[in-house]
Amino acid sequence: MPSEASATVAQSALDTKPVFNPTPLNFDTHNFPALRNDLYLRTARGEQTERAPVWCMRQAGRYLPEFRAIRVENEFFRVCRTPELATEVTVQPIRRYAELLDAAIIFSDILVIPQAMGLEVEMVPGKGPQLPQPLRTPADMARLTDQLPGFSVDTELDYVYKALTNTRHVLQGHVPLLGFVGAPWTLMAYMVEGGGSKTFAQAKAWLFAHPAAAHELLGRIADVAATFLIGQVRAGAQAVQVFESWAGELGPRDFAEFSLPYLARIAARVKAVWPDVPMTVFAKGAHYALEQLATETAFDVISIDWTIDPAVARTRVDRALEAAGQRRTVVLQGNLDPTLLFGGPDAIRQRTQEMCRGFGGSAHIANLGHGMMPSHDPEHLRVFLETVHVASRALRK
Repeated sequence: MPSEASATVAQSALDTKPVFNPTPLNFDTHNFPALRNDLYLRTARGEQTERAPVWCMRQAGRYLPEFRAIRVENEFFRVCRTPELATEVTVQPIRRYAELLDAAIIFSDILVIPQAMGLEVEMVPGKGPQLPQPLRTPADMARLTDQLPGFSVDTELDYVYKALTNTRHVLQGHVPLLGFVGAPWTLMAYMVEGGGSKTFAQAKAWLFAHPAAAHELLGRIADVAATFLIGQVRAGAQAVQVFESWAGELGPRDFAEFSLPYLARIAARVKAVWPDVPMTVFAKGAHYALEQLATETAFDVISIDWTIDPAVARTRVDRALEAAGQRRTVVLQGNLDPTLLFGGPDAIRQRTQEMCRGFGGSAHIANLGHGMMPSHDPEHLRVFLETVHVASRALRK
């Protein structure tokens, strides 16, 4: 049974517009509410739609005062590990931007996978994620738990599954719910560096000094990630995204060896179980790999950052698919520079309209080129969302 405080939090997720039906914690994975807004899913599957769906990476986060209020009394990973708190945080932007967001993404973190594999991860104010005992040498992989007898991804990360299931019920079909994981190279970088880095010297040294060990670690992470995504869909996720946040730290040759095969492995494993669930890959900074991501993986959507012209990206992807003889649509997602939300409403409208024109009437999911930032004005995000609705609809008339 949830505590009185937990019940209050769960109820607060329901008591303002859009109205979600009040329920206690609900972990029933067989009787989800019918989906009322399937625009995101139709677009992700390559269908022609009346406008571009829109959501934002890190749309549940520190830029929202209601999120900061939750965090006053709750450590970051406690929010992730407590289903009613994760649900509340996930629905906050859906509530605030009623009818403007076309998807919710579960509140969690890419580093729950290293935690599940036996590493300690702390979220340190002002520093971000820190791993006090990183994997400094290949011998340190002996500390990982994923190959121990009895290890279960589903057991270790059951709290994420519970958050997904409960949130799916609380959303009452208002919008689809997305799950996600971090990609193997990005997670390896954190696990070796012990946190973020400007140079990723230690993680990249592993690739070049210990390539066999690096491939072993990347493969183990990929297997955990794939199992985790399969479980997320079973728990209620209606689409999933893989975040290769540090892809741009690798050159084309190294991306092709140390990132792309593991992204492809994850997509193939998930699609083997859930062939109709849309999958997105976000390989930030890896523009050189657009063709390979489109033709050598099973991802339905490629998310791009703001440093590539969307029209160029669209042309390159379409030509690569044609040259490979692949008769499928790969949807693009993105790609407004997040710092544009620090500008005034007029600048946001103008650049958002330009972004929509760049993608044209093709299959496009509107998003930022990376995540929301803590100091963003929530009302500036509203301007972006409203502009996408109007501009993308006008392009498709």
